[in-house]
Amino acid sequence: FLLPLLLYPISLPLSPSLIPPLSSPSGLTHESHSRDVEQVYLRCSQGSLEWLYPTGALIVNLRPNTEPTSGASPGLHACIKPQTDSRGSHLYLERAGQLRLLMSETEQARGRVQCFSLTEGALFIEAVGQQDISRRITVFQYELVASHGPGAHLYPHLNTASCTPCTDDQILMAVCTSDFAGRGSIRGVDTPSSSDHSSVAVTLSRLFHQKSGVFSWDGARGKGWSGRLNTPLRCRLQPREEEEFLFTGAVRFGEAWLGCSPHYRHFLKLYRTALETGSNLCHMDMDTD
Repeated sequence: FLLPLLLYPISLPLSPSLIPPLSSPSGLTHESHSRDVEQVYLRCSQGSLEWLYPTGALIVNLRPNTEPTSGASPGLHACIKPQTDSRGSHLYLERAGQLRLLMSETEQARGRVQCFSLTEGALFIEAVGQQDISRRITVFQYELVASHGPGAHLYPHLNTASCTPCTDDQILMAVCTSDFAGRGSIRGVDTPSSSDHSSVAVTLSRLFHQKSGVFSWDGARGKGWSGRLNTPLRCRLQPREEEEFLFTGAVRFGEAWLGCSPHYRHFLKLYRTALETGSNLCHMDMDTD
């Protein structure tokens, strides 16, 4: 669920080296607050921040309501994905008065995800000194994830994604707890030269459940559901098109990432055994052939 954004303006001096002096104003300016720092507290596990006409700086404290008030959990990470048109600021991590660059204004334009542990510090967003701020807007999405919690191995940006085949217990857990699960085959694998992951085109004959509509219905061609799954380059996929798999995984920033993907016949055997012994974690309305 979503909670209101809490904004607490305060006036803290910034180091002169952080904020370059502004020249004569041209267009929309906010020079009178060029050295202000405002504290922002975000209490949701995922959301977005939009800063119009940035001046001064923001300290963004990412703390979900499930976390203890005494401090951030050592295993809790934040992942930031800026919009490609995000402009007007640099992103740092601030801890004990020290700043470490996370993403420059130029790097934000690439739209790549950057993750960090909350124990590394708060997110410090510093406006870039300039004359005209009328077309500068800093925009990014964020998600919080426990690096050792359920589903963390599906989160590619934390480098916790494993290419090791899932155990039988992990498969049964994944079909219940993943953001999507379906039965289908692979049509092809693309690897863009400038990317750190592969894009897998799949067709599903059965879609058991999904989040965020990452698979679309292609019934007009009699092929069921279609979509694309991302997977790290180190996890090489060379399956034959006639093979059927159970696809599970996570949806991160609107994109589907592949998790456990056993052969469907292997999963079906596991699920039948779990039904007989009463150890199935959830019920799936699936084909039994």
